[in-house]
Amino acid sequence: MKTTDVRVWEPRAKSRQGRATTWEVRWVVAGREVSRSRRTKGLADKLHARLLMAVEKGEQFDTDTGLPPSMVEQEPGITWWAFALKYVAMKWPHAAPNYRDEINEALTCATKALMPKRPGAPSSEALQRALRDWAFVRPGPDEREIPEVARSVIVWVAENSPPLSDLSKPDVMRDVLNALRLKLDGEAAASETFKRKRKVLVNAMNYAREIGEFKENPVHAVSVEKPNRVTAVDPRVVVNPRQAADLIASVSYVGGYERAKGRRLVGLFAGMYYAGLRPAEAVGITAQDCHLPAEGWGVANLHRTRPTAGKKWTKTGEVHDDRGLKNREPEDVRPTPLPPVLVAMWRDSINTFGTADDGRLFFSERGKLVGSTAYWRVWSEARHYGLPPDLVKSPLAARPYDLRHSALSTWLNAGLDPTEVAERAGNSVEVLLARYAKCLHGRHVVANQKIEKLLGEYE
Repeated sequence: MKTTDVRVWEPRAKSRQGRATTWEVRWVVAGREVSRSRRTKGLADKLHARLLMAVEKGEQFDTDTGLPPSMVEQEPGITWWAFALKYVAMKWPHAAPNYRDEINEALTCATKALMPKRPGAPSSEALQRALRDWAFVRPGPDEREIPEVARSVIVWVAENSPPLSDLSKPDVMRDVLNALRLKLDGEAAASETFKRKRKVLVNAMNYAREIGEFKENPVHAVSVEKPNRVTAVDPRVVVNPRQAADLIASVSYVGGYERAKGRRLVGLFAGMYYAGLRPAEAVGITAQDCHLPAEGWGVANLHRTRPTAGKKWTKTGEVHDDRGLKNREPEDVRPTPLPPVLVAMWRDSINTFGTADDGRLFFSERGKLVGSTAYWRVWSEARHYGLPPDLVKSPLAARPYDLRHSALSTWLNAGLDPTEVAERAGNSVEVLLARYAKCLHGRHVVANQKIEKLLGEYE
């Protein structure tokens, strides 16, 4: 049938900022209007040029597809770029802030791996910034104003993105998976990082299968070496009880006495060690959730965590998320026993500093939530006060989270039943034994003494 008109028309629908959301190529075949949408004018112009070329060659356009024979087989499906944006829009409303960050990280890595390496391509750093900061977040890049530098990168990505169907090719998928294994500097990423990013890719490809883009998940068609399911804790980071006590006491020396930068957080770190709390659990603990008797053991009914996520990931635009316990239903409560030494510290903290407006035990001098950056800096400084120089340079308790590692290792070394330890810590027994059953720093000395004593009895 004769094609009477082929034109590129701008869409009538605009974003809130007046920017075109898509570009449409419209033409008429046998009196019927046909159209195809493209995300950028460059892509629309390419399709427009191909249609005009087919008209000049005298090709007869198909009345069903609206395309000339030369383009019926060549008409590409959805691109990886368009699909990735669609996936983000689908997942974002129901994803936790930290998972939003993981989605963003994985899609950024995969997109960079899929981009063609040709002259004029943006640098790796420019791609990283544009994709992480402006592309794979909500609102999307077509729904808000973004810097022109980022806009130019995103337009280039949209115009050069391969079809989503390319990921069904084993060599393409293997390249993507290998890219997920690397850090920005090209060094190998930790196994946990690779597992996290691969999980996002698997989920994205499951969604692609659900909407009819694949018959099977293409990730599963590629055989790659899988990292260990659970990564054991490095025994070099685990402190013994004396070292833990010295380090926690050293926190009080950080900052001036009046501002009490460190003194405010002594109980926060003590909770990680003596009760095995995760940092986000310790940050969110409130007085009303605790029973702190004058003598003996107390209890904290944990049900709330305040992890640092970042403003662009949370629904509220705040730095901290407000959510339930890790790997638990939102309303679950985990009663956690508090030893007398910790009860005394928390009571002293309340008597000295009071509580925040919502009852939190630990807060900044302005009453705000304690950010991860803040307590990391305090801990780093405290290590210089609480450890000898040779151990300051070692991995021993290098991170606040290592206090929790040390707590669980201590309980296991004390002979507690693993089921009880797992219940207190909020872990499964499987993860507990695989991850935390490590010796304490210096414990080998005690073991050596026992062996020597035994051998001496037979001399």
